[in-house]
Amino acid sequence: MKVFRGFENVGRFRNPVVTTGSFDGVHIGHKAIINRLKRHAGIINGETVLITFYPHPRKVLYPETEGKNLRLITTLEEKIYLLEKTGLDNLIIIGFTPEFAKTTCEEFVKKYLVETIGARIVVVGFNHYFGWHRQGDFRYLKELGKKYGFEAEEIPEQEIEHEAVSSTRIRKALSEGYIQRANAYLESHYMITGQLAETGEFEFTGHKFFRLIVKDKEDKLIPPHGIYAASIEKDNGKMRGLVIISGKTEHETEIFFLPLDDTINLAGGKNRILFHKRIAEEIEVADKDTFTRSVNMAIRETEDLIY
Repeated sequence: MKVFRGFENVGRFRNPVVTTGSFDGVHIGHKAIINRLKRHAGIINGETVLITFYPHPRKVLYPETEGKNLRLITTLEEKIYLLEKTGLDNLIIIGFTPEFAKTTCEEFVKKYLVETIGARIVVVGFNHYFGWHRQGDFRYLKELGKKYGFEAEEIPEQEIEHEAVSSTRIRKALSEGYIQRANAYLESHYMITGQLAETGEFEFTGHKFFRLIVKDKEDKLIPPHGIYAASIEKDNGKMRGLVIISGKTEHETEIFFLPLDDTINLAGGKNRILFHKRIAEEIEVADKDTFTRSVNMAIRETEDLIY
C-alpha cells in the first residue's frame, strides 16, 4: 500500500476507485466499503484509493465540546497498519485544519476527487456527509458525478445481529469493557500499540511484568480498569498474556502486560497488544496477596481460552 501525506505528490492513478472518511477502527462496515472498492477496481483494471484525515475532524471542529473528550479506536499508525491488511492500494492522509474544513462539497469533489485523483468511481458508506457544515450527501454526490463524469455508489448500512455498526457504537462497547462485542464489530481484535519497559513495580513469581508506553495516550481509547486476556504481536511472532489496566483516575491510568510464555523477544520495537476478553473488572494492586490471587485466577481462566 502506498501512503501519501497530502495531495501534493499523489500523481495520477490508474482508473481510481475512491472513498473518503475517518475510518476510525477500520471496522466491518469500513471493510465492506473497501471490498466494494476492490471489486470495482478489478472490473475496470483500476486502483483503490482511500482519503482519510488527521487529526480526527471532530477534534478540529469541536475542540471544546465533543472533540475534547473523543477517544479514538485507532491511532494513525494503527489505522495505516489495519488498512494495509485489507489490500488497499493507496492511502491519502489529509491534514485536517480549520481552513480545510471550510472546503465546500463541490470544491472538494472538483479539486481533489476529479482534478487531482481523476476518480472513475466514488463509493461512500451509509449516511455519509462531507464538505463545509456536512452539506454534501449521497444524493448531491450523484449529481456531481453526472456533472464531472464519475460514478457514485452508496453502501447500505452494515449490521451485526441487527445492530448498526459504527465507530461510536464500538467506542461505547470498549469504554464499558465489552471487548468481545467490540471485536465482533471490528472483525479483528482491539489493539493498543506501544513500547514495553520492564518494571519492578509488580513482583510475581515466574512472570515478569512490563509497562506499556503509549504514544498520544490522551487521544487513544483505553478500556476500563481490570484484567484482560490478551496477546502480543510483533514482527517476530505472537504470544499470549494478560493486560492489567489500573490507576487512581482515568488520567493516571497505567497499562501492564504479563507474558504467559516466552515464544518471542519483547525487547525493542513496537508491540501490538491485542485484547480478547475482560477477565476481571477491578484489581487491587496495592494489596500484594489480593493482587496475586487475582492474577492467578486470571491466568487459569486465560489458559482455558482458545486463541
